[in-house]
Amino acid sequence: MSSYLIIGSSSGIGKSLSQSLADAGNDVYGTYNSKIGIVEQNFQLHPLNVLDDNFALDFLPDSLEGIVYCPGSINLKPFNRVKPEEYLADFNLQVVGAIKVIQAVLPKLKNAKKSSIVLFSTVAVQMGLSYHSQVSASKGAIEGLTKALAAEFAPNIRVNCIAPSLVDTGLSAALLNTEQKKEANDLRHPLRRIGTVEDIASMAEFLLSEKAGWITGQVMHVDGGMSSLKV
Repeated sequence: MSSYLIIGSSSGIGKSLSQSLADAGNDVYGTYNSKIGIVEQNFQLHPLNVLDDNFALDFLPDSLEGIVYCPGSINLKPFNRVKPEEYLADFNLQVVGAIKVIQAVLPKLKNAKKSSIVLFSTVAVQMGLSYHSQVSASKGAIEGLTKALAAEFAPNIRVNCIAPSLVDTGLSAALLNTEQKKEANDLRHPLRRIGTVEDIASMAEFLLSEKAGWITGQVMHVDGGMSSLKV
């Protein structure tokens, strides 16, 4: 049995991952920001705002086998309409928040014999997509952070990143709020569908496990073939 910290586990990918890990008999410590919503979970859930200067993680055990940082945002605008402070807000949530959490739990990760960190990027970093400058700037930094930390923390802490394409979650609701939009987005992918939370959670669970024990410093493109195929 292992212990995991999932930042952002009350909905979407984080919720699916947390439930799967808990169902397998692991101790899962999940966090939420401002509201839980209607959640039926079999794992611990604690309030946490990663933007706070002094957040507390005193509910965690002394040793952690893994952490996953799920918070993110999707703000798509033409470049000339994005204010500098909007880039900064994204960076604080998606990059600085991850850094603060990793620094806070690093001793606990080191206490485990082997541990794993999973972060999230986006297919837009590799592909270059119009109106994606805001999210790509932050997630590009996450990909660089992944490789730097993987090198620094080897051999006992593995660090990997998942770069999905469009996934059916609350964050993408505005892009999928009609059948026409959903069908159009399905057809953009070689596998002819957008992603599900289970698609991404399954990869995260794999990267946390010893089945991925020889994988570190990688950006895993779980994107229905979008980043590498043209069909």
